[in-house]
Amino acid sequence: MSLDLPLPDTNQRYEMLQAGLDLLDQGITVFDAHLRLVAWNLPFLQLLEFPEELAQVGMPFERFIRYNAERGEYGPGDREIQIAERVAAAANFAVHVTERQRPNGRVLLLRGEPLAHKGFVTLYSDITEQRYIENLSEHQNIQLEERVRRRTAQLENANANLTRANSENSRIANALQRSEERLRLINDTIPILIGYVDQDEVYQYANKGYSDWYGHPEGSVTGRAVREVIGEQVYGQVREPVRKALTGQQVTYEYQMDRQGQTVFARSTLVPEFTPDGNTLGFFVFSHEITEQKRMQAALVQAQKMEAIGQLTGGLAHDFNNLLTVVIGNLAALQDHRPNDAEVNEFVEPALQSARRGVQLIKRLLTFSRQQPLEPEAIEIGRLIGSLSKLVRRSLPESIAVSTDMSGGSVHALVDPGQLESALLNFALNSRDAMPEGGRLHIAARGVELSTDAAAFDVAPGQYALIEVADNGCGMDAATLARVFEPFFTTKRFGLGSGLGLSMAYGFVKQSGGGISIQSQVGQGTTVLMVLPLTTPGPDIDLPADEAPLTHGGELVLLAEDDPNVRRVVRQQLIDLGYPVIEAENGVQALEMIEQIPDIAIVVSDVIMPGGINGRQLAEQVLLGYPHMRIVLMSGYADDDEGEAASDLPVLAKPFVRQDLARALQRATKGNT
Repeated sequence: MSLDLPLPDTNQRYEMLQAGLDLLDQGITVFDAHLRLVAWNLPFLQLLEFPEELAQVGMPFERFIRYNAERGEYGPGDREIQIAERVAAAANFAVHVTERQRPNGRVLLLRGEPLAHKGFVTLYSDITEQRYIENLSEHQNIQLEERVRRRTAQLENANANLTRANSENSRIANALQRSEERLRLINDTIPILIGYVDQDEVYQYANKGYSDWYGHPEGSVTGRAVREVIGEQVYGQVREPVRKALTGQQVTYEYQMDRQGQTVFARSTLVPEFTPDGNTLGFFVFSHEITEQKRMQAALVQAQKMEAIGQLTGGLAHDFNNLLTVVIGNLAALQDHRPNDAEVNEFVEPALQSARRGVQLIKRLLTFSRQQPLEPEAIEIGRLIGSLSKLVRRSLPESIAVSTDMSGGSVHALVDPGQLESALLNFALNSRDAMPEGGRLHIAARGVELSTDAAAFDVAPGQYALIEVADNGCGMDAATLARVFEPFFTTKRFGLGSGLGLSMAYGFVKQSGGGISIQSQVGQGTTVLMVLPLTTPGPDIDLPADEAPLTHGGELVLLAEDDPNVRRVVRQQLIDLGYPVIEAENGVQALEMIEQIPDIAIVVSDVIMPGGINGRQLAEQVLLGYPHMRIVLMSGYADDDEGEAASDLPVLAKPFVRQDLARALQRATKGNT
């Protein structure tokens, strides 16, 4: 059934067109081939702060440029030259997208497109709010409420103007037809999805971008129901906002959809249209894609998590290593004093091994948080995996078959061997948990050349060692796979997993210049692919043994350490090496003792100490006044920001045993001879 309604006259249609343009959030201008203004809207004047008298059909482009120059927007220089350059550029108009910051601090995005019959159209978008993602929703709500109030008033005013404009219909009919064509071109050019839905949830208009977004041919959306056009998945997310808009509420919301195999996100604003008596006719839809914004938000959250882990790890490392220094030092001393006591060693040796495992754990945590330097070597991957496979077999039940494949030849990578072993062992244990009823675990390595496929590992193209760890276990769904490298995320029962294993492996591999990719499907198993930069092995060098037995004692040592338990252990180690020892609790006290006791020959100091003078600062002041004094620094956690002034001094990593201390003292002696 069709309604035989009278068509609006030409002036009405022109006013409707201009009102529609004024409803847009973006400013729009259209200039013809002679650089004269053809069409514009109020947002353009407002965004650029142009007076309304400039907005006249036929106004030269040069007049707008001159206005900007007169108010000083182009900076110092010859004003006429600046104007001429910009007018010349407009005459040779090319497609461009650029940002411009206004003197009032607002940031505008300008998108220009040439028209088919010469001239050009320019879209001005205020993107200031996009720079402040966290406050975006609040700002948009306030702005949209204000726009609705303005648009309602503008529509009422436009209706009154249309009533008075009937007598001029024939005079502007041709101009209106041309304006409609331009408006269609503008609507299909601007990067916004625009649609109009009536009260029966049927589209009465959709621009080209809207049709493309949902994968429909241009012009095929009009006349179809919303549910049919957008699909059940999206309709389930927008049903409630659509209902609110049809009751007269302005609504802003976000939704997601699958398009071309990827999940994309969009933000939409529904602006109701009212009759003069307040009834809702339908609503306008204004949408834009926010997929990249969502990706940036997710990256920010992940970065904040990594930063929190790094801060936590750095704070724990110093105190934990001090505790281990006391534990290992006392256990090693007990073992040294009772070397032939089997009953004592039966208890001491397991305790020492556990304490040393604690040292390795701290190193792994520091590596994960990017605060512990790696110790890379040219490692033959096949040999390392061959040795590790023995440990893996002992760690897995007999129901799991383990196989290796090193047929790709000798492959060397520049990597920290301890960290690589730890990562591979973690992968193997995860595979064990994924195969409670048994299965197969396969580890392989070979050299590869990555080019276009380097993006899958987030590495630069080049030659890499590829290590593959595959199982035929239960596998992972897409949601789990997306979070496997997230710190503290685990699928294991509470208390059985920390959620740091894969995160640590990821941090180690990225710090080593490589990358990780995990492929998995539920019921199909999991394959971990890890690439590390290839290297050329250096020649085998027989390192000389120590020239002589470690020197013992005689010289007076000043021990500066704030922790009394650590100080007691280190003092006993020095005494066992034959050195007389005096002690200081902090750097200030140590300096006073050095000034008063001329017999002090060696200073052994912790790096991190309270009191205003840390170990490195103490070393600097001592060497400045006593250049021949020997210094050994101890550190449970050496922060990179502590300075470089004393970087040549021996730094003894906590925890350590007596032999380590003796070697550090020997190195300090050699450095001063």
